[in-house]
Amino acid sequence: MKGRNTVRKPHLWEAFLSFVFLILIMGVSIIKYKTDPHVPMLIGTLFSVIVALKIGFSWTEIEKSMFDGIYQALQAVIILVIIGLLIGIWLISGVVPSMIYYGLSILKPSIFLVATVLICSVTALATGTSWGTAGTIGIALMGVATGLDIPAPVAAGAIISGAYFGDKMSPLSDTTNLAPAVSGTDVFTHVKGMVPTTVISYVITLVIFLIAGLQYNSGNTDVSSINIIREGIINNFNISPVLLLPPLAVILAMALKVPAIPGITIGIVLGAILGMLYQGVDLGSLISAAYEGYTSETGIAVIDELLSAGGLTGMMYSISLTIIAMMFGGIMDKTGQLEVIVNAILRRIKSNGGLVATTVLTCFFSNVTMPEQYISIVVPGRMYANAYRERGLHPKLLSSTLEGAGTVTSALVPWNTCGAFLYGVLGVTAWEYARYAVFNYITPIIVVIFAFAGLFAYKIKDDPSTVIKTAEEH
Repeated sequence: MKGRNTVRKPHLWEAFLSFVFLILIMGVSIIKYKTDPHVPMLIGTLFSVIVALKIGFSWTEIEKSMFDGIYQALQAVIILVIIGLLIGIWLISGVVPSMIYYGLSILKPSIFLVATVLICSVTALATGTSWGTAGTIGIALMGVATGLDIPAPVAAGAIISGAYFGDKMSPLSDTTNLAPAVSGTDVFTHVKGMVPTTVISYVITLVIFLIAGLQYNSGNTDVSSINIIREGIINNFNISPVLLLPPLAVILAMALKVPAIPGITIGIVLGAILGMLYQGVDLGSLISAAYEGYTSETGIAVIDELLSAGGLTGMMYSISLTIIAMMFGGIMDKTGQLEVIVNAILRRIKSNGGLVATTVLTCFFSNVTMPEQYISIVVPGRMYANAYRERGLHPKLLSSTLEGAGTVTSALVPWNTCGAFLYGVLGVTAWEYARYAVFNYITPIIVVIFAFAGLFAYKIKDDPSTVIKTAEEH
């Protein structure tokens, strides 16, 4: 095996081949044979290993690159674990049933979709997390949607649209802080830079869901189905407004900048305590629900299907996919295969609009091939930062583009960590909800339109004080 001193830069065709092979094996396996993405992703990873060996990397170095890739996603893995525990605990404790019960009492079919977008927007804006929003409020709203006879993919699209708007615009969000950090500006300059494109995308989203919601009016809805669910819940759980405290505590903790992991854990502990007090469950039952998930046995099919979920084992699909995906991402990043492709693309870009459009496509391509939204921000951000500065473009244009493409499109890819997580908590695959996640696909389109129109093409000379100098510039 070759030593480290014989490593060479990958040829463009070699790097391109790794991506093409991954796309082909994923496409054939998922589309033709309807398989899960895990093994195809692993096969694609093995092919990238062969390319890395060919260009001179030793197995030890390749192995380390995989470990480095996995390390980047460890926080996401831990969050997946505790969200699984949270869902199981909140179900057996009556927290989610209470949220669904009260939601069915308040929300009306005709305004449900637009209300869902607004509720999830405010929650994610206050907490800075789309995952936390979808995994808490989103679960309850999916239950309400079932009672209102609103299709699950449509409801999931509204939840995701609102959650990602709030996440994208919240200074508390990891991605909202990460994008300006890799671009070279501060978070508040970044947020202000996102306002024009984001507001337009958000207004379009609200209008679409408002119009779409009109077809789900009370006249076309079988109210008896709502009553059956409400009666079934209240006959099997002790419902109380007090049981709304755990989700409120999670929202408050994150609004107070408590890190996501301890913040969500607070919700688990409160849910467990209230479960013992209000439902009479013992410690053993709580532990079983946290590990295996909760199995509803009310005898009412729609309720049992709705409330049987959660647990650590229920999250293993998403966890294992995250680990495999990050192995591939680590190899492509550390062996220089991604860099070769991007540099080849940059040589062909002539206009500022073309640079922004290329950034958008690269972010989406990263979400597809190195499926973790952090990578879709960090890698393109690192690659294109100098190109933006050389053209006199302010880093906030790059950072807003990274968020307008990398953050939001991650939810549209089934095997991305975000797509896998959302499937785990909402029970709807990205294949099903993607066309209804209006905000997530409208935003990158608006970003590109603005770029080619020359609108809000921020210049360094107009705001030089908010540009963070690079090491070379010092």
